[in-house]
Amino acid sequence: MTVVPVTSSDLDAAEVSWFSALCSDDYQFLGVPDGTLRSSWNHCSEIVKTAEAQGFQNILCPSSYQVGQDTLSFVAGCAPITSKINLLAAVRCGEMQPIMLARTLATLDHMLEGRLTVNIISSDFPGEKADSGFRYQRSREVVEILKQAWTQDEINYQGEVYQFSDLTTDPARPYQTGGPLLYFGGYSPPALELCGQHCDVYLMWPEKKEELAERMKAVNAVAERYERTLDYGLRVHMIVRDTEAEAREYADYIVSKLEDEQGRAIRERALDSGSLGVSHQAKNRELAADDGFVEPLLWTGVGRARSGCGAALVGSAEQVLERLQEYQDMGIRSFIFSGYPHLEEAEHFGSKVLPHLNNCSLPHVYGRVPDSAPATPLANGVRR
Repeated sequence: MTVVPVTSSDLDAAEVSWFSALCSDDYQFLGVPDGTLRSSWNHCSEIVKTAEAQGFQNILCPSSYQVGQDTLSFVAGCAPITSKINLLAAVRCGEMQPIMLARTLATLDHMLEGRLTVNIISSDFPGEKADSGFRYQRSREVVEILKQAWTQDEINYQGEVYQFSDLTTDPARPYQTGGPLLYFGGYSPPALELCGQHCDVYLMWPEKKEELAERMKAVNAVAERYERTLDYGLRVHMIVRDTEAEAREYADYIVSKLEDEQGRAIRERALDSGSLGVSHQAKNRELAADDGFVEPLLWTGVGRARSGCGAALVGSAEQVLERLQEYQDMGIRSFIFSGYPHLEEAEHFGSKVLPHLNNCSLPHVYGRVPDSAPATPLANGVRR
């Protein structure tokens, strides 16, 4: 019995995803920059190709103002070098005029032939400190405009931030029926309201299982008001080895050269460093035991040198598989994993754990991806 009702209630599988370190977030030793792991096109695209070869179904391409790759440009570049893996593009709402964003995402969806998913983000822009209420209102309007662009013949929208009338949606018709799935993470009441009303997958960062359950209950309460259900996802780092002792030894190894001041500087330069979700990750570190574990297998040491997702599952393949099954039993249908360095850890997880998981693509589960090119102006539709 899942913690709350979920959209994919009968699904005996989960979408297992990896992470491409577009935003200067790949290390052998956390907090110690390594030129061979820089966020270049060559390195980050190699992570994507490796994840596809290992059998991951999706890959998160994050967004931040760090030295690295622009997310949507990177996703476009991945279209001709991949054929199976979905790409989860993080979109910071408001960075692009929403009509043009709808067209851009539709174009990417066609380039990928339905392999695009979208992670909606409401963080500040570089150099901006906006009121939280405004940021979520802006995101709400962007999402509502995207949905009009992807499902209707015209865009007619009168909001507080954006106003549009009588715009044809022909340039923004996506490949997928109804458009790409929307993934969303956030902890504040406006975040839960937006996700519960409009998004498909609620993404969480690692916390104790009972706290994850409370997050799920909170957003489900909103979804129920709109007569909706959601699926749930977990973003967490991975350190998996043949034995728990080996995994713990590697966890100690990757933080063995980390200086606290450098770790703090890395955390504070992120655009989401002041968010409620990040504060909960910091609280986990404070509550953890001296070895950094806040509950069995859940190690908070990663968060010493990282904003956002700040904990890892550390254990043997058998232990990790058991924990992932517990998460699936709770109702989690999407996992986004990563590890340091990202290439090597994708191969560790891909060989030790992934073959034992029933892995799926949520856009296919949702019936979004057509069997052949759809009747849209960018595919097989009438050219006007």
